[in-house]
Amino acid sequence: MATTTAAQKKAEAKVQYDAFLAACPSQQLLARVSGKWVTLVLSALGSGPDCDGEPRPMRYSELARTLAGVSPKMLSQTLRSLERDGLVSRLAAATVPVTVTYELTALGLSLHRTVRQLKTWSEQHRDEVAAHQQAFDATR
Repeated sequence: MATTTAAQKKAEAKVQYDAFLAACPSQQLLARVSGKWVTLVLSALGSGPDCDGEPRPMRYSELARTLAGVSPKMLSQTLRSLERDGLVSRLAAATVPVTVTYELTALGLSLHRTVRQLKTWSEQHRDEVAAHQQAFDATR
């Protein structure tokens, strides 16, 4: 009986991650990070009101102003889930009132770049998609 090394076991386990399979944990992660507010928070985080700058720490209130339409509850839940997933770090400073700052982790930064590209693509192609939707609907 042949023995397998830890590296071989890890490589075999990695092959099992296939997001097209219903039981794959990566599919669950994909569903978590593709939510509306998650993608918008990751895109906005650290970029400021114009969302064109380099990532930097942001206070909760600045994020809330940047993300028009997000409720305080939804923003808090989204930030908490991102922190749990290791994508965002939270720093609370002992000031009056308490100052809470959020910052992308290295893992979050790697996803931030991808999400920013998706945001840019959707802004550039929204009119084209709308035209295709109207044409499709007109033929039905």
